[in-house]
Amino acid sequence: MLCALIMAGGSGQRFWPLSTEETPKQLLKLFSNKSMIRETVDRIHMLIPAERIFVATNIKQVAGIKKELPMIADENIIIEPSFKDTGAAIGYSSLYINHRYEDAELIVLASDHLIRNEADFQEILKIGTKEANENNTIVTLGVKPTRPETGYGYIETEVGCKVGYVYPVKRFWEKPNYERAEEYVSSGHYLWNSGMFIFNVSTIFDEIERYMPRHHDILKLIKVDVDMGLIGEELANAVAIPFENFQKMSIDFGVMERSDKIRVIPTNFGWNDIGAFTALEEVFEPNENGTIVRMTDISEYDSKNNLVIGIDKHIALVGVKDLVIVQTDKHLLVCSKDHVQDIKRILN
Repeated sequence: MLCALIMAGGSGQRFWPLSTEETPKQLLKLFSNKSMIRETVDRIHMLIPAERIFVATNIKQVAGIKKELPMIADENIIIEPSFKDTGAAIGYSSLYINHRYEDAELIVLASDHLIRNEADFQEILKIGTKEANENNTIVTLGVKPTRPETGYGYIETEVGCKVGYVYPVKRFWEKPNYERAEEYVSSGHYLWNSGMFIFNVSTIFDEIERYMPRHHDILKLIKVDVDMGLIGEELANAVAIPFENFQKMSIDFGVMERSDKIRVIPTNFGWNDIGAFTALEEVFEPNENGTIVRMTDISEYDSKNNLVIGIDKHIALVGVKDLVIVQTDKHLLVCSKDHVQDIKRILN
């Protein structure tokens, strides 16, 4: 049975002050009148009905998710007791979904990505599901790079790989510096790592047992409470103690970089992970001064190439350039575009 798992536990710190713990990036309406998580659900509902769409999150975000996704039943919202990275989150969620739909096939998606061509995206998911089901593989979606990008991890595969075909993965690479990113793009056999996966839950359990044995032992303890039929906060409270014993480890490091069952499908469906405010420059047209303006109005004098987001206040720019300016009812952020990845540092 094909199911979807939407990962929605992130806090979106690089989008502060718009994003907070209670209203993180995935609950914001950055591109339309829908939140990003609602857009994620809507783009897969043609393939998977709401009763088989699950959301993994934390207790602080449950209320906001329920408000944005009234079609998702309470028992389909999986609450993680604590943040232990994607290794624990995907293992725990797969265990929970497998209790509901034995031997389920699972599409794992982020809740805060932008995808422009939804029809192409859906076709790629069909191809990936077929591959994972027929060959017991773990399929990841790689994105054909359009520029040297230091904010993404990369997947090394065959030279000249074609969109929509399945290829073996040679190696995963961490976020590179700019010079290395240029080499990756020019070589023709590197893809951006989108962080989207497709697998049968029995396959991911086998690989977790093989490469993350400590995680597997903890999941066996948690399975007792899952099999009792607990849901929501009650289940989260019941498994909180063993959950704390998970080592913080991503599924990429724990399984994807080690397993020989990983396959990649090159894609070109207009993906953007919206990792920082500057990603909006790839989506919206600037004004005559090169400035992007959202949710407010501005005046500019001798200013250019800024990004301005405001709420209810007129914003004036004089003699400034290459800034990110975000104003909410409680906070004001002024940041150089070169430092948008550092916004989270002021929250720590």
